[in-house]
Amino acid sequence: METASITTLSLDYNTDRPEMTLGEYGRLVQTMLEFCLTLDDKTKRTESAAHIVDTVGRLNPAMRGQPDFARKVWDHLHVMSKFELDVDGPYPAPQRELLEAKPERVPYPEKSRSHRYYGVILQNLISTVAEMEPSEERQGIEYDIANQMKRAYLSWNKDTVDDAVIFNDLRLLSGGRLGQEGSALSVAKGVVSQNAPLHAKNRKKKPMNSSNFNKRKGGFTRK
Repeated sequence: METASITTLSLDYNTDRPEMTLGEYGRLVQTMLEFCLTLDDKTKRTESAAHIVDTVGRLNPAMRGQPDFARKVWDHLHVMSKFELDVDGPYPAPQRELLEAKPERVPYPEKSRSHRYYGVILQNLISTVAEMEPSEERQGIEYDIANQMKRAYLSWNKDTVDDAVIFNDLRLLSGGRLGQEGSALSVAKGVVSQNAPLHAKNRKKKPMNSSNFNKRKGGFTRK
């Protein structure tokens, strides 16, 4: 076969083309943008870029109805051109430094490892109530907090717990501002929690019979 015929039959694969910055726009839009960058006249480049934005809207009619659609596409054209697109667009060009800047580190709250069975929310509530002025309302909330603490304590420890232990923990968590022992707490049992490690010990065991015993021991049942 002649060389000219081989060249005619050669195919152009996307894997042989330059990688696209924003592949969701497709190779057609990328090719149109590359042609736009070759234009020397700035006015013609602006008109060509506007036609590209209109073409994207025609290819995606559902997205065209969004209020910020045009600005988003103009910004993406600058990104796809690696910020080499010099046009008089309707919107200011995005700054490359701001887009490539790393986000600020998100601060995470420091959690105490002591008394973790009470939960972070309950400990935050204790800190908030401790800042309140002494009143009957604060005393009532303090009693409710102590009941909730006992409920959380019993969800992890199925044994009975004395109210003095709960009030002592409340004084520790509040820095001595709460935890004055008063009337007895009304909670008698904890809540059902899947995270409690001792719940597995309270599962009902199947009654032992000869069949189960032989299956567990690997023995044989009598016929």
